[in-house]
Amino acid sequence: MLGDKAYSSAAIRTHLRRRNIKATIPEPADQVKNRLKRASKGGRPPAFDPVAYKQRNVVERTFCQLRQYRAVATRYDKRDFVWRGTIDVASIRVWLRHPVS
Repeated sequence: MLGDKAYSSAAIRTHLRRRNIKATIPEPADQVKNRLKRASKGGRPPAFDPVAYKQRNVVERTFCQLRQYRAVATRYDKRDFVWRGTIDVASIRVWLRHPVS
């Protein structure tokens, strides 16, 4: 799971660890400072893979591009399959505007 610094609480990390989900969440500066202040009782820093975290940016940009379409952002459609079709059409339009080389 890739997450933002806002999801770096001990409760979230514990929940993910119990479910055997590997998390890549950066530690905020205040949490690092508090952990270092506690010395050996503060525990070791959580695992963090900076290469995998960079991929999070690609996913977030894609969601931002899809939310430019009002029908996707507001979800006026009552039926799930109609909304999925709306996402498909928006995805195709985004892909046609910015084709991957």
